[in-house]
Amino acid sequence: MSYHQQLKMFLEQAKTDNLRYSHYDNKYRGLNVSVSFGQGNKAKIPWIAFLKEPNTVMYGIYPVYLYYRDYDLLILSYGVSETNEPIQKWKVGDTIAIGEYFKKVYSEIPKRYKNSFIYKVYNINDLPSDETLDTDLHNIIEQYLEQEDLIDLEQQATITNTESDSSPSTIKQQNFNINQFAIDLDNSGLIYKKELLSRFVASLLTKPFLILTGLSGSGKTKLAQSFAQWICENEDQYKIIPVGADWTNREPLLGFPNALEPGKYVKPDSGALDLIIKAKESPEIPFFLILDEMNLSIVERYFADFLSVMESKEFIPLYPPNSIDNGVPAQLYLPSNLFIIGTVNIDETTNMFSPKVLDRSNTIEFRVDENEMESFLKNIKDVDMQNLLSKGASMANSFLEMSNKKTFELDDIEDINSALVKFFGELKKIGAEFGYRTASEILRLINQLNEVDDGLTLNEKIDIAIIQKLLPKLHGSRRKLASPLETLGGFCISDHTKIVKGVFENMSFDYKSSNVIYPLSLEKISRMYRSAIDNGFASFAEA
Repeated sequence: MSYHQQLKMFLEQAKTDNLRYSHYDNKYRGLNVSVSFGQGNKAKIPWIAFLKEPNTVMYGIYPVYLYYRDYDLLILSYGVSETNEPIQKWKVGDTIAIGEYFKKVYSEIPKRYKNSFIYKVYNINDLPSDETLDTDLHNIIEQYLEQEDLIDLEQQATITNTESDSSPSTIKQQNFNINQFAIDLDNSGLIYKKELLSRFVASLLTKPFLILTGLSGSGKTKLAQSFAQWICENEDQYKIIPVGADWTNREPLLGFPNALEPGKYVKPDSGALDLIIKAKESPEIPFFLILDEMNLSIVERYFADFLSVMESKEFIPLYPPNSIDNGVPAQLYLPSNLFIIGTVNIDETTNMFSPKVLDRSNTIEFRVDENEMESFLKNIKDVDMQNLLSKGASMANSFLEMSNKKTFELDDIEDINSALVKFFGELKKIGAEFGYRTASEILRLINQLNEVDDGLTLNEKIDIAIIQKLLPKLHGSRRKLASPLETLGGFCISDHTKIVKGVFENMSFDYKSSNVIYPLSLEKISRMYRSAIDNGFASFAEA
């Protein structure tokens, strides 16, 4: 049995920006094969791992090809998981760790996989014969299969339950703590405002569909990816899928029945369908589907089925029952442990969201102010996403429990209701009022903000609800929006007798002044008002 053709295909693809891997064989000599070129971003060290259950790349040992592209090196290695320390240890003879090898040869230690052990090193510009490549892989797999206690990993995990925090069954569960997430982000070189993190997490807990919009390069995709990597124990719990401008139907996400071969179902290359199926099979852990640049195509064309079942809790029909039998269910349910995050850029190549989409999501806008930019430029850090891997996995159960909690009580319900009714009345004048579902989700969002961040005031929580659930639906002409925006702006400030002159027309207005009740919403309304006056049209979404 040979593998050299797959390996050479891997090396060729590693020279490109193509991150897809579904065209690789997922089995070899009875082992599971995992291929990675990166998640969302091109990996510096792509790899191919060969795994015997219960080993995973984040927990265990396994033979692995590591392509150090900066050095033109392909290393066939005795791989050791970096995220969690495996119970199992390699039993190898006279060999050295990758870190030691690099120190001797290059006088430096690589950032990744330095604790794995070398079996063979190849120069990709001078590879040995196909026969030698196959023989080397065969031999290391034989050693792997002969590991005496490999099969007993699960049993050992049970025995050492009080000693290890590494396996899914042995991780000591903790209550969700957003402060720890903020600390781990900072340690990885990523800096976000605490308030933004609270909004992000609380929004996911409120409803598992979140849209991140705003300035390109402001960290939208990075935040989604960071949280998924942080709270998931294994990388197969999340997928980052770039949306294509040519997506005109659901096939890129859900696949289709093969019309040429009845009885077969074609899965999409994106891996989205497999992720949803896995999420259904593992309800005790979270899964994340991240749709990058979600509005490159018209969302309803490929996402309509998802939007429908989010509310109905029904299923998405994939094919007639009993007509196909290849591991794909005839009816696909969206499990409660699946969280969908869409990132959005606004320019001439993208499409606007319909009220239907916005009504079913929380929308968080990313902005960068002068102080943030100045702080960034003074302290530019290298970003190392590996520092986040599974750091918050011990809080995953708590996160899901918070998400599944449907009942709550709010101490300040009368004040909240009063603010909502006031905004409802004004929005109704322009046909942008909200329904019962939005009202319920606002109350739930405020409750989740209570749970996530006890440092937020009531007005701050109402402010967040307004900007995420009410303002995104506003769009239209100057004639339609100018007057309502003035009124809505007045709702955000205690003394609004001169709202237009004092706020909208004052570019240096201090939104943190004591008379501002809802600063986030007021600042957004001000920008929309100026856009309406200057351009004759305004929308929540901005370039």
